[in-house]
Amino acid sequence: MEKKGALLDFLPENVPGPTALVVSFPFTLQAEAKEWRQQAGCWESQALGGSPSPKKPPPEPHLSLFSTLSRSSMPQLIPVIECKDSATQIARKAEEHQQLTRQSHSSQHRDEYQGLVKHMGGCHCGAVRFEVWASADLHIFDCNCSICKKKQNKHFIVPASRFKLLKGAESITTYTFNTHKAQHTFCKRCGVQSFYTPRSNPGGFGIAPHCLDEGTVRSVITEEFNGSDWEKAMKEHKTIKNMSKE
Repeated sequence: MEKKGALLDFLPENVPGPTALVVSFPFTLQAEAKEWRQQAGCWESQALGGSPSPKKPPPEPHLSLFSTLSRSSMPQLIPVIECKDSATQIARKAEEHQQLTRQSHSSQHRDEYQGLVKHMGGCHCGAVRFEVWASADLHIFDCNCSICKKKQNKHFIVPASRFKLLKGAESITTYTFNTHKAQHTFCKRCGVQSFYTPRSNPGGFGIAPHCLDEGTVRSVITEEFNGSDWEKAMKEHKTIKNMSKE
């Protein structure tokens, strides 16, 4: 048998087959093919003319050279490596794991937001857009502190985990004063404050209900908050300080 091509250099002389075969593979494929044949230890006995003691094959070939060569086309020249887990099986297992993970996360998401709806909103010009999970029945605070009174800052409060800024981070600017705990964020193009970080709940967000898209709000209850005497109002109010907690 005349062998031409480095891929056949490591085939045994007694393998039956045609008298000539020309194969041209890149060197890296040749080397990896030879290495895997030597390590796998699972040659078909007819191809080798013997039955060497099998070695445990590696868990996954780095390069599946033999996937492109079928037994029917070269039954006696190409020994077939049988690996415990093929690339297809591993990909299938990975997809099944990802599907289970997605289902688990979806279940947790449903449990966490059970009874809530997803509101969409943003500023006037559309540069700032967000989504927020909250009740369809909103509890609105109407604060009369110096700045809230001037800008009519009616808002409802949610934990930070239920708010997601979809776009416009680069379009937002912030105004602070006095204690600088409240972060009055607004669009620097149209000037609309669609959400902000309230002093009462620095771990959450105050959302302007009038900046939400139509269709998800069922009812609105408004409560006046005496922000002009902020410390006293906070001390007397029983629930507002916990509204940003999970």
